[in-house]
Amino acid sequence: MLLLGSGANALQTLRKLHDAEESARQRSVERRRVLTTVVLSATVYSNNVERILLGEKPPEDDGITAEVLQRAKEALSAVKAYPPDTSPEEQNLLEHLQTSLLEEEDIFRSVQGWKPQEFRGRAQQVVSEELIPRRQQFVTIAQQIEMLNDNETLAAEQASFSDFGRLQDRLTRLLLVALTSGLVLAIGSAIYILRLERQERLRYAELAHNREELQELSARLVDAQETERRSLSRELHDEVGQALGLLLMDVGRLSNQIGTDPRGQEMVQRIKTVAERTVQTVRNMALLLRPSMLDDLGLVSALEWYAREVSRSSETEVEVKAENVSETLPDPLMVTIYRVVQEAVNNAQRHAHAKNITVELKETGTSVQVQIKDDGSGFDGKRTRGIGLLGMEERVKRLGGTITIESQPGAGTTIRAELPPNAAKPGRDI
Repeated sequence: MLLLGSGANALQTLRKLHDAEESARQRSVERRRVLTTVVLSATVYSNNVERILLGEKPPEDDGITAEVLQRAKEALSAVKAYPPDTSPEEQNLLEHLQTSLLEEEDIFRSVQGWKPQEFRGRAQQVVSEELIPRRQQFVTIAQQIEMLNDNETLAAEQASFSDFGRLQDRLTRLLLVALTSGLVLAIGSAIYILRLERQERLRYAELAHNREELQELSARLVDAQETERRSLSRELHDEVGQALGLLLMDVGRLSNQIGTDPRGQEMVQRIKTVAERTVQTVRNMALLLRPSMLDDLGLVSALEWYAREVSRSSETEVEVKAENVSETLPDPLMVTIYRVVQEAVNNAQRHAHAKNITVELKETGTSVQVQIKDDGSGFDGKRTRGIGLLGMEERVKRLGGTITIESQPGAGTTIRAELPPNAAKPGRDI
């Protein structure tokens, strides 16, 4: 804004300087033109008077006299036509010119009354003593007027140069102020930006550190969860399962001892039924916590068993398709895939009310690919993000894999995960 205002002011000042210079130039030209007309008219008039005076006798032709007087009138008119805006010195010189012309006109008029004898004797004396000196004086005055005119023009030019110099100095100062202000602003902005950048780097480093700590904590929680599940599964299978098995054996012996007592046999049969149902429940709980076949038979068999159990205990049909899946995958990789499938099937069954779920497994030389697709109600993936989905993503990313979730309301859900086949081999820190 400062530069724009200075530029507009400078343009206005330059326009005024140009107008003043043009006005001074036109005044000088006009005065020079009028002064030239005065000098030419006076010279012609003086030459005519001199020619008449140097003749043999006074002019007898009235036409010649009228012509000479007309020249005198033109010279006086030219002097009066000089521009009025003159200085006192210039006005004084113009008055001298006008007085000289009038005196010369008086001399010419007095010559007309001379007799021929008197004319020859006095004419040359008038020319040498009056006319020639007056003509020289006239030329001198005209030169002085021209010099004054030139001085005035020069003064106007110098004033214009002075104004232009002041304008140039002012613009230079403003430019220096603007450049200095811009430089100070740029330096201040650079310092402020560098400080913000340093603060952002520190915040980013802190966030990255916090995220690493959260990821490490999450990994420890997952490991602790799997360890606890494995321990609970073993306890249920070994301790509770064996205890219930002994209970069933004791129930059988008790049945033999009671004999044929109807009421006793009925009571023993109820105890046996409850014990068998409890054994089956404990067995299912142990398998859900950590299916032993995941360690004994591999990933595919564990998933097929899980699919049969879900299909048997609910109205949802689960199908498992496997292609070239190795039975010797690393344990963390098998556990991650099993938990992802388990969570996806559980969500599709409980929340999306799916009727059909397809689980596809495929192993290539570079990855193990998993896809869980259902025909449930679906959801808006951009707005809905439950703990189960976040847990799946955390497990997959922890092993260096990728996971995508595609779902739309009323169009079902498709979950795809891709993991490296050598992820988290035994001995690798996960």
